[in-house]
Amino acid sequence: MAPTALNPLTQAESALTLHGMDLLRFDAVHTTTALHERRERVFLVLAGVFLGAMTMLNILGITRFIYVGPLALAVGVLPYPLTFLCTDFISEFYGRRRANFVVWVGLLLNVLLLGFLWLGHFLPGISEDARPGWLPEGSWGAPPWQTLQFSAPLILPFGDQAERIDLFEIIFRCTRGAVLASMVAYMAAQFCDVFLFHFWKKLTKGKHLWLRNNGSTMISQLVDSTAVIFITFWAAFRVGDKSLKGMLVLIGSSYLFKMVVAALDTIPFYIGVHYLGRFLRIDPTADLDDEQ
Repeated sequence: MAPTALNPLTQAESALTLHGMDLLRFDAVHTTTALHERRERVFLVLAGVFLGAMTMLNILGITRFIYVGPLALAVGVLPYPLTFLCTDFISEFYGRRRANFVVWVGLLLNVLLLGFLWLGHFLPGISEDARPGWLPEGSWGAPPWQTLQFSAPLILPFGDQAERIDLFEIIFRCTRGAVLASMVAYMAAQFCDVFLFHFWKKLTKGKHLWLRNNGSTMISQLVDSTAVIFITFWAAFRVGDKSLKGMLVLIGSSYLFKMVVAALDTIPFYIGVHYLGRFLRIDPTADLDDEQ
């Protein structure tokens, strides 16, 4: 029996059907790739802001104390609330594992910063006395701001005194203590923040966004403020240059500032979750760690 010939119209319809399926498959792959790239770019921005703010606060540290209304604050406190807002966004959209990963990267960045501070401290400063003979005279002259001369002994961080000191040495001494204190406080506070955020999220089954945002941040900020002030000023407290009352004032001021900012950032957090959830096509109520 001779095989039945296909109608040319049927063949064309089959070809179009197959071609349409290929186009749909291509569109699906293209959409998935584009969506993945979009999510990774947002993650990169959030992680970058987090790491930048954390590095900034460590460099600024206790180089200056300011007052905001009745609050006495170290200038390094100012960018700190950004770190908790960024980890809350990362926790909300990317899960606990990603948030913890960023915290670990931040710790490594602290170590890197401390390493370069120590390197800059131990390498000799430029001076004409150390200039190689083949270089022109005056080419290794130190800039006038490199060394500071004081009319009376200056009390430095960790209790030392000096009448003449390099500008970098002052930055090093202020920043070194802040970074060491920050590394301990940072690990305790950030992991506390990530843990509590997901604790509240699971307890409320993804509801009450304000509770997990404020509840996690306010408790972790108290941990951070207490740890960083006590570690930074412990040496000064031991030699009597800083009183317990003075440290408690700094802790209270720092915590109150962070708590007010944490309450205020609930609004941008709600707005961000609303619009980023649509933009990234992520359901914030889903437990992302269980899906991975």
